[in-house]
Amino acid sequence: MPYDTASLAILCLPFAASMVAPWLRGRRAATGLMLATAAIGLLLSAALQPALADGAALRSVVPWVPSLGLELVLRVDGFSWLFLVLVCGIGLLVGVYARYYMPPEDPLSRFYALLLAFMGSMLGVVMSGNVIQLVFFWELTSLFSFLLIGYWNQGASAREGARMALIVTGGGGLCLFAGMMLLGHIAGSYDLDVILAAGERVRASALYTPMLVLVLLGALTKSAQFPFHFWLPQAMSAPTPVSSFLHSATMVKAGVFLLLRFWPVLAGTEAWFWIVGGAGLLSLLLGAAAAVFQQDLKAVLAYSTISHLGLITMLLGLGSALGAVAAIFHILNHATFKASLFMAAGAVDHETGTRDLRKLGGLRHVMPITATLAVVSAAAMAGVPLLNGFLSKEMFFAVALTTHRGVMVDALAASIAVLASAFSVVYSLRFVIGVFFGRPRSVLPRQPHEPPRWMRLPIGLLALACLWVGVLPALVIGPSLHAAALAVLGAATPAFNLMVWHGLTPPLLMSAVAFASGCVVYALLRGWFAGRETLPLLGRLSGRLMFERLLALLTSTLPGVLERAFPGRRLQPQLLLIVLAAMVAAGLAMWGTPMRFGLRASGVDPAFALLWLLGAACAVGAAWQAKFHRLVALLLTGGAGLVSCVSFVWLSAPDLAATQLLVEVVTTIVILLGLRWLPKRIAGLSQDAPRARWRRHRDVLVAAGAGLGLAGLAYAAMLHPVADSISHFFLERAWREGGGHNVVNVVLVDFRGFDTLGEISVLAIVALTVFALLRRFRPAAESTGATAQQRLQAAWNEANGDEVRPELADYLRIPGLIIQLMAPVIVLFGVHLFLRGHDLPGGGFAAGITVSVALILLYMARGARWVETRLRVAPMRWIGAGLLLAVATGLGSMLLGYPFLTSHTGHPVVPLLGELPLATAMLFDLGVFCVVVGATSLTLVALAHQSLRRPRVLADDGEGG
Repeated sequence: MPYDTASLAILCLPFAASMVAPWLRGRRAATGLMLATAAIGLLLSAALQPALADGAALRSVVPWVPSLGLELVLRVDGFSWLFLVLVCGIGLLVGVYARYYMPPEDPLSRFYALLLAFMGSMLGVVMSGNVIQLVFFWELTSLFSFLLIGYWNQGASAREGARMALIVTGGGGLCLFAGMMLLGHIAGSYDLDVILAAGERVRASALYTPMLVLVLLGALTKSAQFPFHFWLPQAMSAPTPVSSFLHSATMVKAGVFLLLRFWPVLAGTEAWFWIVGGAGLLSLLLGAAAAVFQQDLKAVLAYSTISHLGLITMLLGLGSALGAVAAIFHILNHATFKASLFMAAGAVDHETGTRDLRKLGGLRHVMPITATLAVVSAAAMAGVPLLNGFLSKEMFFAVALTTHRGVMVDALAASIAVLASAFSVVYSLRFVIGVFFGRPRSVLPRQPHEPPRWMRLPIGLLALACLWVGVLPALVIGPSLHAAALAVLGAATPAFNLMVWHGLTPPLLMSAVAFASGCVVYALLRGWFAGRETLPLLGRLSGRLMFERLLALLTSTLPGVLERAFPGRRLQPQLLLIVLAAMVAAGLAMWGTPMRFGLRASGVDPAFALLWLLGAACAVGAAWQAKFHRLVALLLTGGAGLVSCVSFVWLSAPDLAATQLLVEVVTTIVILLGLRWLPKRIAGLSQDAPRARWRRHRDVLVAAGAGLGLAGLAYAAMLHPVADSISHFFLERAWREGGGHNVVNVVLVDFRGFDTLGEISVLAIVALTVFALLRRFRPAAESTGATAQQRLQAAWNEANGDEVRPELADYLRIPGLIIQLMAPVIVLFGVHLFLRGHDLPGGGFAAGITVSVALILLYMARGARWVETRLRVAPMRWIGAGLLLAVATGLGSMLLGYPFLTSHTGHPVVPLLGELPLATAMLFDLGVFCVVVGATSLTLVALAHQSLRRPRVLADDGEGG
């Protein structure tokens, strides 16, 4: 398989499998999909390895939007290849482990779907050859980690932990985006290769410091480094397979990956040394100190992860090339023993029902195999000789001894290295002895025994990897580590030897002192550790507490102050502020810009002018009647919209006219439904109060200023000389390249298809938001099934007594029957508009609105319950299917080697029908149709349920309702 195809397959397979997984039934099928995807990714990654010798990088460029210079760039070198192997390899083991860990009642297909999407996002981060693309996948990891951490969302701790992780890492991702924009601006390109070659120019730029701070905010938040370390322990409510994957090969490793990826560009300055080195040093100490006091197994491992990531960050902050090599080496070692330890902790929890160290002990008698594997992995974490952790720890000591930043800094670095290593021995002993040794506990939630052998297999393989690397480092990991270091450092790669025995060296002495000190501290203070949750100082400086206070300030205190300053009981004051802000922004943008005003030589048709005077009268009348009769105002608004439709016809734009007319129909009916649940107004003296009159006059002035300003801007733009109109481009190429005579539709689904994809995505988001906002006010289920006939009958009974008149019932039944007969005709007309859209006025949007009209009319005739149950309208499925179809159409062209959303046309001759113009853009248009139908019907469902509530009666204070 060609290298570019293999790279694209590695990235796309997890996302494709993620979309397939929810449809699978049965744990075996879902597990098979997960394992097959990870295994194929691992095999394809292995196939890339021979081409990465001597620091080579494989690039695969897939055109995305060539006219804007946007491309999907996949870049694999020796460093990113190591992460590919880590992500796919540990993902494979996690998939096996999760099959036996997750409860039988859990939907495993949903869990694997999220896990696969998370895996694909991390692969996208490490393979990105464009920094904007990297940020996109970076934020995807935050999103899917949020869903995985909160997977068991019935627990408050899971919800809180997921929210905290999303806020911290998502906020850091926004900072990273700003930093990457600055970095690309400094380097003159957003291509990774160009940026990596521009290190001198970047470090010499005046924007280097702000750019560095923004990039480091993204990296430090993702890797849970001080002062953002608090979110990681709160994520322990996630299922153990998630924790194992997140801590070892993904998510938290993304931050240190970023630091290493841009080390040649950003490192080597004082700002880098103090920010990166300081954050790593504090994380190393705080994480280690907090880990020795934790009573929860996963909390011990979480804080130890913070400490080990702090070690890696500190190595990078010191600025030496050997430190970068040591950081890469420890990333690999930490991934193996930490994944193994999390799985061992999960096995203990799975078999005993608890993770509390105070309730565990003596499990080596009933879980001997798990105990042996956990001891090996914990010894690797503690840095015991003949295991991989010992080698990277010795390399860390060697870097600390060669810092050369001054006597004080050198001594501090060496002392902290020994102290942190001693702490790692203490919490490793707590983990092993507290769980598997000592006196067995007689009372446990479950009777412990060995987990299934397939659940033990991933733990054993990872423990074996720790041993292999520790005994034969040069053979097992040497070539891969050298290739990764060469990819990061290039010609600056230092010479290093991966040997178990280097002789009696200072690093070996420091390692012995750290190990002995850790054992002594644990023996002397074992009981003291068991009786405390944390150090008092750490409790007072809790980052979680500070975060919660800041969040409370932003979500409660500050909004309360703003609400008191700008009361939000009514919508009009908020709209006034928005309009005024828009006017100020437009005025500032126009300030100093030469504007041309004047009269055109061509005359104005009196009939057209009269038409627009009629539309203006409808608009003014609607604003005036809004004070008294909302229904009349709505009808006048529809009249203004109808004038716009006629104007489009007058100006030879039938497509726009048809779409505008359909939108007006739907909007009018939907707003009419919404009028039922708006607060009723009681006309009173407040209408004539001086303050109310002043507000109305103010609103008239603001509305006139905004309208006239926008009209003047549009008029000046039309008078501005245009060298060459873009319309000629579309008119000449619509049939030749788009395969359609309807230029408007060809532009929407072909030439500007990417814009249309964004628009339907926004439409879907708006519909989901409306539904989410209104569903909380949904009335009782039994009231939602009332039909229009039943509601009219009830209204008659309320007004005229309870006597039921048969002729009234017959009369009320007639409109419903007429609408039911018309609905199929309207749907057929919508299909007609869709099929002819590429050559005649119509298209997916117009067809979707037409079908939506049929649904609205059926609701009015038969009620929401009938529409939902009898027609089985599933709006969210319509929206999802439409978006997937639109995206799949674009991806289909990419698979054939064309840019995203490239359309292909054909004109086959069919017997009896003749020549048929066909275009793949029709599939994209079908996606537009589905999204429009789904979004409109979802909004209808939300309004239909809400409209059945009894509206509140509020006094009018002159602000409107």
